[in-house]
Amino acid sequence: MPFLDHFDGAGLDTEVWIPHYLPQWSSRGASAARYDIADSLLRLRIDHDQPPWNPEADGWLRVSSLQTGRFAGPLGSTTGQHHFAPGLEVQEEQEAVRLYTPHYGLVECRARALADPANMVALWLIGYEDRPERSAEILVFEIFGRDVTATKARVGMGLRAFADPSISDDVEAVTLSMDATEFHDYAVEWTPGRVRLFVDELQVRELAQSPGYPMQLMLNVYELADGGEPASPRERYPKEFFIDWVRGWHPDEAGR
Repeated sequence: MPFLDHFDGAGLDTEVWIPHYLPQWSSRGASAARYDIADSLLRLRIDHDQPPWNPEADGWLRVSSLQTGRFAGPLGSTTGQHHFAPGLEVQEEQEAVRLYTPHYGLVECRARALADPANMVALWLIGYEDRPERSAEILVFEIFGRDVTATKARVGMGLRAFADPSISDDVEAVTLSMDATEFHDYAVEWTPGRVRLFVDELQVRELAQSPGYPMQLMLNVYELADGGEPASPRERYPKEFFIDWVRGWHPDEAGR
């Protein structure tokens, strides 16, 4: 069956999404997403009073993120998804959950980026990582607000290996003629041996390598800052990342 979320309900579909960001490295409380759903739109927010999600390992970074799977080892272990920094240990045990963890297919998202230089928005696929080498990341899009103007945007797209020896890092920030603060369609076609990346149905990148294991979605907005203060004046909050829909298709259902 396809994965289709047009955010038409009164609240978040928790049979599809986990409203936390890598909670094993922090806690469910500290990593909880701030969001609203109204008018068939998901709005992921960074609020002025929002604390950093993991100050010990990730500094003042603040994030509101949804993910479609969760896997980690016991308390104090180093087993868990997305080792973004060395020396990570599980701070809070988590139940293993696989809500949507495709193995190949087409994943699409219609969203509006932020032009604020303190923020970044992204849709990634990351390995479910039930084995350490199943850890690569597909960047469907990664857009820093500092790279957005009214007529152009640099959109990060590609692959990161992490601990997967079969993948080589290949990420490129592609300059596209568009206003990324308007809605655009971003997509990945993920097949054995190939990853193709699209913006508004036009192919932007093709990579002759491909993770060969289940992956989960990570949909998020970040605020990047140093020190113990929010990155922007109070009147510029909340920072809002709008998502119209997210869709996923099995290879038998998709086709470009």
